[in-house]
Amino acid sequence: MFFVDKPYVSEFVKKTLRENNLPVVGTSVAKSLELDAGSVLLSEEEAIERARRQNHPILYATSENCIGWMARHLSFTDIPAKIELFKNKVKFREMTRPIFPEFYFREIPMDDLEKIRFEDLVVPFIIKPAVGFFSMGVHKVANHGEWVAVMAAIKAEMERTRGLYPEEVMDSRSFIIEECIEGEEYAIDAYFDADGKPVVLGIFKHVFSSGYDVSDRVYVSSKSIIEENLVGFTEILGKIGTMAGVRNFPVHVEVRRTDEGRVLPIEVNPMRFGGWCTTADMTFCAYGFNPYLYYFAQQRPDWDAILRGKDGKLFSIIVLDNASGIEAKDISCFDYDRLLTRFECPLELRKIDYREYPVFGFLFTQTRESNFAELERILISDLKEFIRT
Repeated sequence: MFFVDKPYVSEFVKKTLRENNLPVVGTSVAKSLELDAGSVLLSEEEAIERARRQNHPILYATSENCIGWMARHLSFTDIPAKIELFKNKVKFREMTRPIFPEFYFREIPMDDLEKIRFEDLVVPFIIKPAVGFFSMGVHKVANHGEWVAVMAAIKAEMERTRGLYPEEVMDSRSFIIEECIEGEEYAIDAYFDADGKPVVLGIFKHVFSSGYDVSDRVYVSSKSIIEENLVGFTEILGKIGTMAGVRNFPVHVEVRRTDEGRVLPIEVNPMRFGGWCTTADMTFCAYGFNPYLYYFAQQRPDWDAILRGKDGKLFSIIVLDNASGIEAKDISCFDYDRLLTRFECPLELRKIDYREYPVFGFLFTQTRESNFAELERILISDLKEFIRT
């Protein structure tokens, strides 16, 4: 069964649902999202009954907003507990401690952030909400001066994002402080099949502008990125899946690979692939297979065949987050046409209401490896050049 919810459902997902008769749980939000005519809607009661009849139902959610529904209505299954095991970053670190016994982390209630002694912390470190989303409230700290500034920034960010997402998705009552993991960062779409074996459906390298950049601006996939990481990432997913005991379970995983080749997980996002229908949709644009259908049909990509002819090509997701410092209420428009002229081969532009969410949109692009400079330019841009006030 498929769950759809705010903030966004792509036209590609809507088409996939309609053309393949994938059943969608007919929540009130789902009915308001203008799915294609002919889409199969299940009543909530029927969806609950279907889940009751199956040991490990195959479920997928476009948004973590659906987690609350699952917690309320599927408590007779182990699904809510498995979701919590991944969604709560503290519980995830505790679960994976046997694999990474030396990894430093600690949980701190929001109200206690100003009370802790900085001298008691291991620096540098990352601080983020124990239950979070979309890099909100995520900061790197290397000294006391930065710590003071970060605490003020966190308060402002949590106030600014209050009410955007349910508590199951974004909860600022508790934070996790953990050691910095050095190395290249990657995002992985995958699922655990009926036997609990991991199946990787996509790999994206998360490109940063500096060591202090924690934004989600640029994600890049390519033949070499997938070939160099497929075996290692599948192996670490297998260990995590065994510890969690998950079956028929989709995930969007963030990891870092150190210079020595060791792979350490940053977080595992349950029941979905990349948020806002991004990474899975981009995988279809880039490589021609539909990750949603592969999950529901329990198919494994033939990567050797899929990657033929992809040499020298970069496939990127550009997240147009509002990094300008300009309040949405003061923005009259965003110049999307000018933005498109900055890229040699735009594949798809998705405009978002930046007055409701702190993002102008998402851009899918294809770039020659020799023209990586166009990605570097947008990576460091605060986007003011496209904003009219």
